[in-house]
Amino acid sequence: MHRIKIHQGKIATLNVEAVVSCYSQSGALERLAVASGDGLVPLRIGDVHVVAEAVEVTSRILIEAIGPRWRGGDYQEEQQLASCYSKAMDLAKQYNVRSIAFTPISCGPLGFPANRATNVAIQQIKLGLGRNPLIESVIFCCFDPVTTALYRSRLGK
Repeated sequence: MHRIKIHQGKIATLNVEAVVSCYSQSGALERLAVASGDGLVPLRIGDVHVVAEAVEVTSRILIEAIGPRWRGGDYQEEQQLASCYSKAMDLAKQYNVRSIAFTPISCGPLGFPANRATNVAIQQIKLGLGRNPLIESVIFCCFDPVTTALYRSRLGK
């Protein structure tokens, strides 16, 4: 799919309208809340929210995803991860974003197996692109050669 690209390096160097990164959980997730309409709404695993608009010169908005910690796969981790990608794509549509970059949500410190996370990410991005023809470019921004190779292999690039 020509609208999906892979980049190895720092997400801050990409010239995109939105960046999505994983919220680094510190055990205080239950206390985290964002202003929304009539009051404060607690965030749950699988949720996303806009942290700031015009956060960097290269991006218009920063979307933070509350990704799941891997606990063996028996606690709906894949569904929660899918929700992060799906909701981020929906926010991109809401903000009329044409280009968006994702870091590998829940990989690394949260322990989600990269092969499973990659499959979920690609599936949800393809579904999101189907719902939003305005998006011209989705970039998976990988930090290391192993993850980059995994995405390239799964996407046939």
